Amino acid sequence: MKTPPIVTSDEWKTAWEQLLVKEKELTRARDAMAAQRRRMPWLAVDKQYEFEGPGGKVSLADLFQGRRQLVVYRAFFDPDVYGWPDHACRGCSMVADHVGNLSHLNARDTTLVFVSRAPQAEIQRLKARMGWEHIPWYSLTDDFDADFDVNEWHGTNAFIRDGDHVFRTYFINWRGDEALGNTWAYLDMTALGRQEEWEDSPKGHPQTPPYEWWNWNDNYEDTKPAEGWDQTVSRGVAESSKDDGS
Repeated sequence: MKTPPIVTSDEWKTAWEQLLVKEKELTRARDAMAAQRRRMPWLAVDKQYEFEGPGGKVSLADLFQGRRQLVVYRAFFDPDVYGWPDHACRGCSMVADHVGNLSHLNARDTTLVFVSRAPQAEIQRLKARMGWEHIPWYSLTDDFDADFDVNEWHGTNAFIRDGDHVFRTYFINWRGDEALGNTWAYLDMTALGRQEEWEDSPKGHPQTPPYEWWNWNDNYEDTKPAEGWDQTVSRGVAESSKDDGS
């Protein structure tokens, strides 16, 4: 292995400060991308989908668990996937390993779930073995994966619920999934984003001061909708996207 130059402390700091300029450019570029995602048009989901959960059959709307937003990761834990029945796909397993405490995501009115073709008994066994008990995981029963571009490769879809209506808002797959797993990355792919005042969001989006909503993971009232959201605001979000030319 050919090593980089060995330098003094002052030289190292100078080199770091030069690279820091590019680091900040990258951060601002990610913020700008997230702002564009919040201006994506919405696709109405009119078809009815059914999943099998630990408690029985549920609909796509049920997956929201009463919250406004839903992020669905299609993990390949199927009879036809290498590793079955002891393991899920290696890449999907790494994604699951990176999923943190979901209370912070829930506090922003957002639910994360995984879906696979495996039956629930196998999913529950796998979750217990791999330490994934905190991830809600459902069995696919119909064309959901094909309809949302995840029947042949893993991917993450974002949805929003406005009353009884569900809309697809964004989609990330392939290497894009590598960045997911933490609260910020999931929120940045949603229609409402982090819901903080500094964000460049369409008029009418719920926003609160940064830091103030952060809490210990055992101190959230996670069934409470994110502050600033109600049915009136919900309709305003849909209208504001038109006003912004999205």
